[in-house]
Amino acid sequence: MAMTIAGSDSGAGAGLQADLKTFAALGVFATTVVTAVTAQSTRTVAGVAAMRPEFVALQIDTVLDDMPVAAVKTGMLASSAIVAVVAERARRGRLPNLVVDPVLMSSTGHPLLDPGGVDAYRQLLCPVARVLTPNLREAALLLGVDTAALADVDAMADAARRLTALGPETVVVKGGHLGGEGSPDVVATNGTITVLDRARIRTANDHGTGCSLAAAVAAGLARGLGVHDALTRAEAYVEHAIAGAARWRLGAGRGPLDHFGWR
Repeated sequence: MAMTIAGSDSGAGAGLQADLKTFAALGVFATTVVTAVTAQSTRTVAGVAAMRPEFVALQIDTVLDDMPVAAVKTGMLASSAIVAVVAERARRGRLPNLVVDPVLMSSTGHPLLDPGGVDAYRQLLCPVARVLTPNLREAALLLGVDTAALADVDAMADAARRLTALGPETVVVKGGHLGGEGSPDVVATNGTITVLDRARIRTANDHGTGCSLAAAVAAGLARGLGVHDALTRAEAYVEHAIAGAARWRLGAGRGPLDHFGWR
């Protein structure tokens, strides 16, 4: 059993909806904590309504007081106050195998966190994460550098090392936005760098890729896998989901993944 703490995507490509589909596809029962509701499609985020932090806390505590959650994945947390709520539960050991996907901005450039949120991630949530999975833009924001500085695998590796200094056991800097023929993810753990490279799949349907990868890692941890095996299987799952949806036409923008192998 796992938990996702994330925002709702009304277009159902990312957020809670992507997490639920990923957990189901990988055979893990999912519990949910809603942090925000978005008005969202394949083309845009038209609006965001964040939950009150105390209600987010109530959702977390109500589930955990009754159900044996073995891994937790966070997505869009919407405010620094909600980041603090989640981090406080994690510090008390209530959020096992915590996978943090630091959703700071939408793929269309819409901010998904209040101005103090990045510092809250750095100071409160990153130190209690088992796995941190930023994309290039998120890694740059967490490090306080320009995204253009993360222009190749060597720079990604340096960023991953620097991000482990914030406290996560493992950092995965995702290279989907790097460009070129490959789509490398760079993993830093225990001072070791590993590059997980794969051929880029040319498609407009990649909305929710980061959410799905983090959820798939959490699903593996919930099933008792170590981080390396959970990540390896998650990468394979997401690659298959991207390939399956490559020719779909659902909306006029960035479409969703094929979470269930429909093809």
